[in-house]
Amino acid sequence: MSSHSPHAEPASRSFDVTRRYVRVRERRDDGFVEFDFSIGDPGLSVELVMSAPDYASFCAIHQVLQLSDDEAAALDLEQLKWRYGQPGVSE
Repeated sequence: MSSHSPHAEPASRSFDVTRRYVRVRERRDDGFVEFDFSIGDPGLSVELVMSAPDYASFCAIHQVLQLSDDEAAALDLEQLKWRYGQPGVSE
């Protein structure tokens, strides 16, 4: 796994199918990892659950870029804007 910033501004990202992203949601006590996986744009993802060894293999095979906590928070804020019409609004 490598660490790489997808870009500072979400709106400035271009869709690049060669970039694969993961965002770990939870490392569970039962040995499973819950994570988001995306191709081209970390804002468009699917939720997956795999055992820790399978997750490590998956990440290596796809040469993923791990989203930092700051990048994940920026994505969450951007999604709130789309969901509620303005950034930071949660209700």
